Amino acid sequence: MNVKRVFLLLIIIVLCLMQTIAAHGSSSYTNLKFGSRGTKVVRLQQALQNKGYYKSSVDGIYGKITERAVINFQLDNKIRIDGIAGKQTKSLLYSSAYSDAVYWLSRIIHAEAQSEPYEGKVAVGNVVLNRVKSPGFPNTIYGVIFEYYKGIPQFTPVANGTIYNTPSKSSMQAAKDSLNGARPVGDSLYFFNPSKSAGTWIVKNRQYYKRIGNHVFYR
Repeated sequence: MNVKRVFLLLIIIVLCLMQTIAAHGSSSYTNLKFGSRGTKVVRLQQALQNKGYYKSSVDGIYGKITERAVINFQLDNKIRIDGIAGKQTKSLLYSSAYSDAVYWLSRIIHAEAQSEPYEGKVAVGNVVLNRVKSPGFPNTIYGVIFEYYKGIPQFTPVANGTIYNTPSKSSMQAAKDSLNGARPVGDSLYFFNPSKSAGTWIVKNRQYYKRIGNHVFYR
């Protein structure tokens, strides 16, 4: 009799565990829709913005503008049109957004640091991504790279056209490592080559961090 009770108890425990796992699996991929808020909406808005669908401020609030951006993305990609960022919409959006990020980040890395050591390549990606996160710069990789100040590009490769050169495999890998969290220069926002530029404003106004190859990095 005791054996039967133990066996029955084990069956109940197993069933409860299976229900818990199933419930967790079904909720791990949260649908985002009108009224949703939080960091997941921020990521959604940034991805839509990188693709040119969302042109408002990234605020983490799924309102009418975000919903319309999702619908337009769904229309263009011929998937279910409901204004809800579900599994299909997010999978397609995030995979393409990552490709765009690698595309542009690898090009600025190659143009700025093709002859630098690998750590120096990753460091350039690190700086670009730090700028994306900083409120003092545009909040997309493309925006940071093509930012102008008083009519002058912030990155020389934009001015001379080398931003469009095909990146090397190491530059592409450096871009991926940067996007995956590699931070050889911490929170640095600036870098320059002292043999090519005095970097006067940077030296006077920012804190030196470290040197990698021919580049010096400043916070």
